[in-house]
Amino acid sequence: MRLSVPRCGLPFLKPLYEFPFSSFSSTLWPKNCSGTFSAKMSTTPPSQITHIINLPTQLDQPVSVVAAPGVSDIHFRNAIESSLFKQWLKSIQTETGLLANGALSLKQILIQGVDMFGMRLGFLKFKADIIDKETGQKVPGIVFARGPAVAVLILLDSEDETYAVLTEQVRVPVGRLILELPAGMLDDDQGDFAGTAVREVEEETGIHLTVHDMVDLTAFLNRSTGGRVFPSPGGCDEELSLFLYRGNVSKEKIQQLQGKETGLRDHGELIKVHVVPYHKLWRATADAKALTAIALYEMAKRDGLLP
Repeated sequence: MRLSVPRCGLPFLKPLYEFPFSSFSSTLWPKNCSGTFSAKMSTTPPSQITHIINLPTQLDQPVSVVAAPGVSDIHFRNAIESSLFKQWLKSIQTETGLLANGALSLKQILIQGVDMFGMRLGFLKFKADIIDKETGQKVPGIVFARGPAVAVLILLDSEDETYAVLTEQVRVPVGRLILELPAGMLDDDQGDFAGTAVREVEEETGIHLTVHDMVDLTAFLNRSTGGRVFPSPGGCDEELSLFLYRGNVSKEKIQQLQGKETGLRDHGELIKVHVVPYHKLWRATADAKALTAIALYEMAKRDGLLP
């Protein structure tokens, strides 16, 4: 760092780094100082990691994918090569996608954050500049990408009562313990929803099921929906497949499940099982997965769609 002394005797420090402003001037010196200080800063912008993609739906408009400050080259590469990012690009170009009718266009994507789960990309946050061609205005385009997930409504008949199985989980984003359905994210892009549901139920409750035990409640939705539920489409890409399992157990089994501690402790899963009468379930939880599953189950039962 260089120290300079102007004629009025007041020192100023030359900065180690030049800021990317086109020009800068300052007269914040004492009025009795006979000289003024001015400096012209570098106009060269800092280097930025960029990748260009061409979409079949807008071949004349290449899309720049840019890394925000703080996103490393390796994380940027992980992001653009991830199934989360590729699936989002695929979705906006489908027959019902944002770019389908030509009214909207994609200009740029800013990769803002990448969370790795070990060697695997877990969460991705980016901002997409989607432009309405008629008005020239951007539409809201911040995306928290976490991909597809599953949840299972487990109903256990015991003597003259039907019980639902919930898991108590530590949920840092809402700052609370939440009672919710056994659930989990797909680990890859193979689309094994039923298999993931079976695995998550065993990990979180200890109940062993098979894929043949499962009824896909979201499959009863109209085909135009894609057979998935979107819990928060205004900010998150998560799509849920909701399954149903119903079986008979003894009262002893219900008692064994109540309060059971489960989960992959080495992965930070601190889970406790709760069993509640089904007729009380809709008031016992604020979990959107559970409440949606109740609605789908009751409507499917009403319409005679359940086996």
